[in-house]
Amino acid sequence: MLPLPAMSILVSGSVALDHIMVFPDRFANHILPDQVHALNVSFNITSLDTHFGGVAANIAYHLRHLGADPLILATVGSDFGPYADWLDRHGVRRDGIRVFDDVRTPQGFVTTDREDCQIWAFYEGAMARAHEARVEDVDEPVELAIVSANGKQAMLDHARALKQRGVPTYIDPSHGLPILSREELLLLIDGAAGYFVNDYEWKLTLEQTGQSEQEIEARCDSVIITRGAEGSEIRSDGKSIEIPPSKVDRVVDPTGCGDAYRAGYLFGLARGKSLDVAGRLGSVLGGWQVEVEGAQALSYDADAIRKRYEDSFGSGF
Repeated sequence: MLPLPAMSILVSGSVALDHIMVFPDRFANHILPDQVHALNVSFNITSLDTHFGGVAANIAYHLRHLGADPLILATVGSDFGPYADWLDRHGVRRDGIRVFDDVRTPQGFVTTDREDCQIWAFYEGAMARAHEARVEDVDEPVELAIVSANGKQAMLDHARALKQRGVPTYIDPSHGLPILSREELLLLIDGAAGYFVNDYEWKLTLEQTGQSEQEIEARCDSVIITRGAEGSEIRSDGKSIEIPPSKVDRVVDPTGCGDAYRAGYLFGLARGKSLDVAGRLGSVLGGWQVEVEGAQALSYDADAIRKRYEDSFGSGF
């Protein structure tokens, strides 16, 4: 792929360690709907692996493989050393990451069942101070930005500062959606270049804000809704663009597939591609991501990603 202009894609969000567990059954077989008020269940896990993760780092990892120069804006703790070495080996910049020695790096704990349903728990650690990594301290040109799940104050501060700076800003609350009030969520969406959600998060957005789909869509330039194996949808200017799923050889682990999609989509836009082409590139990366375990386990080059794109959608990228 051709190199991008000498401006960065700013990626704000978490840098975390992911502890991934696999439950070889269906959660639904062990949760009684009429007893959720007194829920007390235990899942017998058959595997446990720890991977480098966090939404900001996952997105930046893929952007770097695609040929972009992502700038991560995040906070980490005293145990960041091995992760720092990992980012260095893959050429991902760390100059926007602040280290606090009195706390630990955020940690995610996820259990995935055989239907790819997931239950997450998250220890925020240094992420509680993510607002101390400030957009105002970034003194280089930024082409576009994404504000992903993070400490609440950081999401609000970063989105506000980036919009005031005139940077096209994409909002991606994902796991952080439940901590936002109605007013805070609407504040994030207002004036955004795009709002990323999966289909569940889209329904939660409508419920949380009390607004209709059309009212939310009118607050930002675009809404991007991912639907896993059913593809995705991009809504912009009153139109809907359906993005088919890409070809997938096998399904191993869905962790990080949404982050991979976002990286592909943002990279496509940064290259000046249309929304449908950007969405298809996101679909390719999101589908490829489910074939491996770990959100930063894929390794590819320009020729490999182009071939995957053409295998699923033909020419055009």
